[in-house]
Amino acid sequence: MPNIYREGLDKNTANYTPLTPLTFIARSAYVHPQRTAVIHGQRRYNWLETFTRARRLASALSNCGVGEGDTVAVMLNNTPEMVECHFGVPVTGAVLNTLNTRLDAETIAFMLDHGEAKVLITDREYSPTVKKALALVQHPILVIDVDDPEYDGPGERLASQEYEQFIAAGSPDFPWSGPADEWDAISLNYTSGTTGNPKGVVYHHRGAYLNSMSNIVSWGMPPHSVYLWTLPMFHCNGWCFVWTMAANAGTNVCLRRVDPKLIFAAIREHGVTHYCGAPIVHSLMANAPAELRAGITQTVSGLIAAAPPPAAVIEAMAKIGVDLTHVYGLTETYGPAAVCAKHSHWASLPLAEQVDLNGRQGVRYHAQEAITVLDPATMEPVPWDHETMGEIMFRGNLVMKGYLKNAKATEESFAGGWYHTGDLAVMHSDGYVKIKDRSKDVIISGGENISSIEVEDVLYKHPAVIAAAVVATPDPTWGEVPCAFLELREGASVSEAEVIDFCRQNMARFKIPKRVIFCTLPKTSTGKIQKYVLREQAKSSAAIE
Repeated sequence: MPNIYREGLDKNTANYTPLTPLTFIARSAYVHPQRTAVIHGQRRYNWLETFTRARRLASALSNCGVGEGDTVAVMLNNTPEMVECHFGVPVTGAVLNTLNTRLDAETIAFMLDHGEAKVLITDREYSPTVKKALALVQHPILVIDVDDPEYDGPGERLASQEYEQFIAAGSPDFPWSGPADEWDAISLNYTSGTTGNPKGVVYHHRGAYLNSMSNIVSWGMPPHSVYLWTLPMFHCNGWCFVWTMAANAGTNVCLRRVDPKLIFAAIREHGVTHYCGAPIVHSLMANAPAELRAGITQTVSGLIAAAPPPAAVIEAMAKIGVDLTHVYGLTETYGPAAVCAKHSHWASLPLAEQVDLNGRQGVRYHAQEAITVLDPATMEPVPWDHETMGEIMFRGNLVMKGYLKNAKATEESFAGGWYHTGDLAVMHSDGYVKIKDRSKDVIISGGENISSIEVEDVLYKHPAVIAAAVVATPDPTWGEVPCAFLELREGASVSEAEVIDFCRQNMARFKIPKRVIFCTLPKTSTGKIQKYVLREQAKSSAAIE
């Protein structure tokens, strides 16, 4: 029998439009033109002004030949320019590549080449790193400088054009329309994964739209929320909150750097209601002097993610009155794609029990189809018994398109019709996921992924080192940090301080091992280093300290 609901009921321009978060800013500029959109130091822009600036940026880029399928990279802090790039770049059909400002020149150069960046918009603060990176890049790139009035530190302009001059030449009437296909790429985010070479995670307009909306619904954000940018906008496009705040017609309060004094001052001055951050951000806030919190009367809601948050951090934030919600996700899932959804009766439980419940990775976001724990060998669900471990897997619209120019890694990550996270977990009897360990050797320090292989590669370059293994060790501030186990060449001698100094000269600061232990590395009969043994040693020695 024919399906009567398919006859003569086709998609057309009247009943179907590809989903894209680009519509959010146009709506807010239309409905709430005078409402404050962005606050940064002395600068203030309402939604109409922000929309106009994004259109000028799009026009200026288009005039330079930027269009569909091109890549525009940005090396920026949490500033108005970064907000504008999230709209002005993709409306041209180009793809936005937000670069991690903490990376070294060699890694930045790799990303610029691999993503085939046509334009680089960069903050003056990062000119030393960017200058070195550009010298390594294998193709020409148009560079545009951002000279933020709030920054008065060292740095030089690298290009003849500054951002304000560049967008001034653009038209405020640039046509605003979404992609022809919602599956088109909107952004490119690099993640270290478990290898030294970063992988380029590609997001589509549909996923960005749906996760932006899920942030509102799954967190219960009221309209016109005031959001403080403690989370880097370069990280998973700020967990899609740049687009979320446009949908919310709220206010973005920008911060160039994380500092408890600045955070609490902004919360007090601007009436901040929401913010996100890794455990380190919450730890800094919880341990800040009580006088910094004086005068804050509104309810402040926070999202916490990264490594499973230490119970002490969740408890400390509860004690200072921050309503904390735990979310879970990866770069490959647009940031948070799962949430530890709270139940009202939890509030009546003892604090220790609340902390235990709220520390789980939880259940799927509203716009995600599923999160589950499967046996990676059989792809069968594990029992909901709190004990049987399997791998966390996602399925749905909040999963990346795939890895750029890496079909093998894409295919492996989607094996069996699920996205494999590499995180090992159990299922609780209420259907909530709880991480127990990692199958990958990625170290998540302060919300940043660190590839152990990448750190090991540097350590192997030291003339005294014959074998190296890097694992995570618990840290009260950063959640976890790299710990290096080194086996030295016969007759060689080197101190821990010398090794750390060697690493400081050859990698980004946050990747440097915080501890170095000299030993004979445990190996299997085939010569493979037994990292699980070293992880236990690192945990034990950290506990003793």
